[in-house]
Order: sequence, then structure tokens, then C-alpha cells
Amino acid sequence: MKLLLVDDDEDLCELLNEYLMLEGFTVSMVHNGKSALATIKANLNHFDAIILDVMLPEINGFDVLKAIPANNHTPILMLTARGEDTDTVLGLELGADDYVSKPVSPRVLVARLRAIIRRGAVEQDRATLKLLDLQLNETTREVYVAEKRISLTGAEFNLLSLLTRNAGHVVRRETLAAEGLGTALQACDRRIETHMAHIRRKLGRLENNVERIKTIRGVGYQYVGIKST
Repeated sequence: MKLLLVDDDEDLCELLNEYLMLEGFTVSMVHNGKSALATIKANLNHFDAIILDVMLPEINGFDVLKAIPANNHTPILMLTARGEDTDTVLGLELGADDYVSKPVSPRVLVARLRAIIRRGAVEQDRATLKLLDLQLNETTREVYVAEKRISLTGAEFNLLSLLTRNAGHVVRRETLAAEGLGTALQACDRRIETHMAHIRRKLGRLENNVERIKTIRGVGYQYVGIKST
């Protein structure tokens, strides 16, 4: 498991690094808030967990939390010498998954890390829909076909999400427009057809050369893939 350790106490980082390596973690270390934020943004969702100290030079841990992009789904454990309840509440409200006060036993730290990683994995699995070779994640808004990431626009993702959540059933054009595009259909409106053409082109056909998305003329569209077990 890949871990980002952010703390300005370099001696403590080295001690924790030795213990965490023995527990199966690969640890990257940075020692100030500015470097932490740059590392997180450059490696979004790359790490399995982040340990983030509050009292950091340049940018403190709370401000780092505020600046982390909303599409980051890596669990974060706050580590600090300050154990006040107000700090704990603030850290959790800003998006931290857990909060540990120094000094902390390395065994306890590892246990808390594994707990937030497990919770994150369960939530990620619940958010992922699998339809044969297609995987769609509602949380990260990512789509993969045969393990290759497919780049969709926001509207295309919304429409595909509606179809896959109703796989095997017809979704009416009016529903696709209202829920997928956020607006009602107008006379001679071809937006749905245009988006569907783009989605089909990007996803490609199923292995048996069948179109993934079937047009039900005059009604709507149907995703024909079968859910994986």
C-alpha cells in the first residue's frame, strides 16, 4: 500500500517510515504544507492513505485539507500534537477521515490507517457498477472499458450513468434530458442523439460486435450489457 506521510519532524518521519515499511507500506515523505499540497495534486488518488500533520511550515494542515481537490478520494488521517476537541471537529469537518494525537503508538497508527483504508475500499466498491467489460464509478466519475479509461464529458457521463443503472430497460428520451442534461427536450431537439453517438464511439462495441446502447425508436435508449457477477 502506498502512503504519503506529511510531517515537519523529519526524525519522527524516519522512525514511522521504518515501522510502516515493515507493515507493508511504501512511504513517500514531505515536510511542509506547500510540498504536501503539490504532491497530492500531482498524484491525485495515487496513494492508499495520507497522514497529514496539522502544525506544518508554509501551509498548515487545515489549509492543506481545504485546498485538496474535491475529486480526491484518498482517506486522510490527521496527526498532531494538539488534541483539543475543536481541532478534531475542524479536521473532520474539512474532510479528514480520522484524527490521532501525538504521541501515538505505531501499532495504533497502523490499525487506524488500515481501518480508514478498508472503509474507503468498501465505499469505492459500492460506488462501482460493472457491466461485462465496462466499469463506471459514480464517486470518481470515471469509466473504464477493458481496463482502459474512457474520457467522457460531464453530460456524457450523466447519460451513461442513467443507462447503466437501468441496464436491460428502456430509458425515455425525456428522462435522459431531464436527469442527464438538466433541461427538458425542445422541439426538434437532437442533443440526446448527438451525445449518444459520441458515447457509442468512445465506448466501442461489445465483444460480439453488438452495440452497447440500443435505440428504441420513438421512445429512448437501452444499455444491453449484462451485469458482471
